[in-house]
Amino acid sequence: MKSLLNGPDQSSHVIPRHVGIIMDGNGRWARSRFMPRIWGHKRGADSVRETVKAAATSGVKVLSLFAFSDENWGRPVDEVSALMGLFDHYLSHEINALEQQNIRLRVMGNLERLPARTKALLLQASERLSVRSGMVLNLAVSYGARAEITDAVREIAQRIREGIIDPAHVDESLLASHLATAGLPDLDLVIRTSGEQRLSNFMLWQSSYAELYFTKVQWPDFGAEDFNAALQEFSSRQRRFGLVEQDLRAEHSHTSTVADATAGETLC
Repeated sequence: MKSLLNGPDQSSHVIPRHVGIIMDGNGRWARSRFMPRIWGHKRGADSVRETVKAAATSGVKVLSLFAFSDENWGRPVDEVSALMGLFDHYLSHEINALEQQNIRLRVMGNLERLPARTKALLLQASERLSVRSGMVLNLAVSYGARAEITDAVREIAQRIREGIIDPAHVDESLLASHLATAGLPDLDLVIRTSGEQRLSNFMLWQSSYAELYFTKVQWPDFGAEDFNAALQEFSSRQRRFGLVEQDLRAEHSHTSTVADATAGETLC
């Protein structure tokens, strides 16, 4: 099975292959309603459900959700505990729906920091849904992009030490193959909710040429209509990937030919 590691699909004018979402604003949504922060996270889980369905229906191949960052461990203990409980509830109650939607599940991040029950549920759900052939739902949990890249470099360095890898053969493709997203295409579109305009250590390598879409809608209020608005905005942008317009047309013609020849390929 061939891996799609060559960056975003330049031939896609309407639907991005890989969308990443930084789900922001749960706490502020709750606070503005004089509710505990956890109520924002609970409402945010409903947005996850609706957005996953919208993405799968639209033809997106991979949806990566920034569910919990390395930095989030620094939040109050009771909030972190409540968030872990929400993960457990979501995984226990949504797996049947994900299976019915033919969705595969992948998880990336430092799972060793998670409570034993949460880690077990994530791994069990990922294993159960690994045979599905539809959209990949990639959850970033206890995740940070710098740590991901550091881990990949450390693994490559160890293999060089063991004589498995020749240093002369280290290139971008090799490093990408050691990332948590190995086998998945790079991000085409990154959506961030709640008005903040930064990546916050989310998939820095994979977002090198991604289109960025910022919305003031807070995550608990984000739904299918908002997701489709982001896709519509994406389809209106011209992506040059460092090329000038005439070179881009030539590259597009070549990419379209290659895409026709490899139409049967699947994601790893």
